[in-house]
Amino acid sequence: MQELDHKKTIDLLNSIMEFELAGVVRYTHYSLMVNGPYRIPIVDFFKAQANESLLHAQQVGEILTGLDGHPSLKIAPIEESYKHSVKDILEESLAHEKKALQLYKNLLDTVSNASIYLEEFARTMIGQEEMHSLELKKMLRDFG
Repeated sequence: MQELDHKKTIDLLNSIMEFELAGVVRYTHYSLMVNGPYRIPIVDFFKAQANESLLHAQQVGEILTGLDGHPSLKIAPIEESYKHSVKDILEESLAHEKKALQLYKNLLDTVSNASIYLEEFARTMIGQEEMHSLELKKMLRDFG
């Protein structure tokens, strides 16, 4: 086992927390902007994504404070495309999930061989983000 790089880990956890909190805002916005015949299930999907992003931010914050870090009060920047078709929103969501996946992969690289708990946490989150990406890709198939 190697020594955990506390500063790098804390900085990365803060970046993840900011990104997950931005996801809460992003997915809440999307849930409000959906129109059309499939509105209800898609709104429910985005509300669930917002809730999950908040849960992830809270989980990351607990780990961060457990490492004597100080959670950021910021959220990651959110671009407003002003495109609100279901296809556009799903594509933006997929891009968001890919960025989240990369952040968790960076966490895994940072904590590998230094903390089993943090490795397992990162792997679990990577699995969840990959599952979200697959789900979004399936939702986008009809838009070919």
